Amino acid sequence: MGRSGQSHILAIGGGSFRHSKRHGFIEASALLRYALDLTGQDRPKLGLLATATGDDSDWLLKMYGAFRDWDVEISHLTVFPMPNVEDPREWILSQDVIYVSGGSVANLAALWRLHGLDEAFEEAWRAGVVLSGQSAGALCWHVGGNTDSFGPTLRTWSDGLGLLPYSCGVHYNSESQRRTLLHESVASGELPGGYAADEGVALHYVGTEFIQAVTVDPEGYAYRIEHDGTDGVKEFRIEPRLLTS
Repeated sequence: MGRSGQSHILAIGGGSFRHSKRHGFIEASALLRYALDLTGQDRPKLGLLATATGDDSDWLLKMYGAFRDWDVEISHLTVFPMPNVEDPREWILSQDVIYVSGGSVANLAALWRLHGLDEAFEEAWRAGVVLSGQSAGALCWHVGGNTDSFGPTLRTWSDGLGLLPYSCGVHYNSESQRRTLLHESVASGELPGGYAADEGVALHYVGTEFIQAVTVDPEGYAYRIEHDGTDGVKEFRIEPRLLTS
């Protein structure tokens, strides 16, 4: 089945990048090394998307810089003011890894569907392209989660691509509203049960099966959230595997 032989998704709760000692620069964390290693390629092709930030050029430039010392072949896809490549589907399928940045997941999903990227990403995932991303770039592969796309008060959002049949929680230990609203949404049936990740933690799925969590923070955890059969939820803490940089 394509490059890696399996369909991988790495959904990152936070911590894809870290600030370096050099002012103004960011560096890719070991979470992204983990995503690249899933390809099995010596020099993987990494495709960057910043749709959720409105294709912010400064952020794209910073992401390019974050991999300046890595042996990767980087390119990006934008949709503003028009797609920057002739055939976005072909570009997506030509990558070994896709990384989707945070921002507005609601706007991201709407634009992807408008341009047919939702179907292209599903095709790529089934072909073995590793799909990854943080925050909005993690939520998008699931059924949904909660988002600040509509304002500072979080709302339940269930319009994800649904490659993974779960809800997703991101920034789980850094934003106090996140856990409460996800529990309420699963309890009410607005969202299915799913998984959540603290800052520095990523959720690794093979196909639609959760395989493990990995972390760059020794104090970070992942979580399984399940409907308890009545009007509540059960949350189970998952010990992640610690990655070294």
